[in-house]
Amino acid sequence: QVQLVESGGGLVQAGGSLRLSCAASGRTISNYAMGWFRQAPGKEREFVAAIGWFGGITDYADNVKGRFTISRDNAKKTEYLQMNSLKPEDTAVYYCAADTSRDQLRNGVPRNWGQGTQVTVSS
Repeated sequence: QVQLVESGGGLVQAGGSLRLSCAASGRTISNYAMGWFRQAPGKEREFVAAIGWFGGITDYADNVKGRFTISRDNAKKTEYLQMNSLKPEDTAVYYCAADTSRDQLRNGVPRNWGQGTQVTVSS
């Protein structure tokens, strides 16, 4: 098990930027693929981005590709999501996730979740 705590959410105007962080504790984080999901009011949780164990492989949802960048620093046990050119439709609670299986993470059923951080983009 790994414990995950997100930070960096907030209110931003459309076109602005935010950087989310996810601090991990517990097991060796380099053993885990990590990712971000989000859930908007009244909608199902959706995949945003994922990154492999050592950061070499990244994957993005089509609706954030080119605007969001996922990264990780295993020495700091921290994952990041840099969000640029934010749109009102990016408004959601953003969740950090981790799993030793990249497929399980990418399929939306990772075994470790953070508590979420709210991102609100005003028009």
